[in-house]
Amino acid sequence: MFDAKSVKNQIVAWIAEYFQNNASPETKAVIGISGGKDSSVVAALCVEALGKDCVFGVLMPQGMQHDIDISYELCKALDIAYVEINIKDSVQSLYNEATKNGLKLNTIATFNTPARIRMATLYAVSGIVGGRVSNNSNLSEDWVGYATKFGDAAGDFSPLSDLTVSEVKAIGYELGLAPKFIDKTPIDGLCGKTDEDNLGFTYAVLDKYIREGVCEDENIKNKIDRLHNMNLHKFNPMPKFNFGN
Repeated sequence: MFDAKSVKNQIVAWIAEYFQNNASPETKAVIGISGGKDSSVVAALCVEALGKDCVFGVLMPQGMQHDIDISYELCKALDIAYVEINIKDSVQSLYNEATKNGLKLNTIATFNTPARIRMATLYAVSGIVGGRVSNNSNLSEDWVGYATKFGDAAGDFSPLSDLTVSEVKAIGYELGLAPKFIDKTPIDGLCGKTDEDNLGFTYAVLDKYIREGVCEDENIKNKIDRLHNMNLHKFNPMPKFNFGN
């Protein structure tokens, strides 16, 4: 049985200890705010661990974002400072330079590039305000590689990467967040599909398989295993040549 209160308190203590050991008292937790469950829960955890004055939100729409109002509402609900930086021109400029030099864009580039531009933006803001960048990934997404290497898979500290989607939601409710911040349907922001549409299975099915090893549908089980194995390179340490060994 998952004890959301106990785990929430453990994460809060862990965040506080991380900043105590790796930062000055003025250092801020810099968080990319999407308005979804992960960034909302991380922001609320950091407010509880560090105080609202040490949490800084960064909203990064790519052009028009139809649900950005949820991000505004979260920042106001937590009473944290925030900035909005639109990444549309940065992404398009990179695409223009690439195609001008004869390269042809594909879905791999267009899916991953915005995530990497967002992470570069977070580190730029972090350097300006004096901060540490949060990684907002959860275990369910990481398990099947639903994250971008050096994009949303990056960061300085990662409070949720050992928790499944259902466990993250339980933490969110324990923190007292409004349901709209926890149950907002995650979408990829590109083709309008939900995460679950893209994956081909629900997070509930994935979470049960991760925690209990049970998946009634053999085809889905095989797909999860295949995605997990082919994406391990995203989360294992970078292979390096060991000179002299």
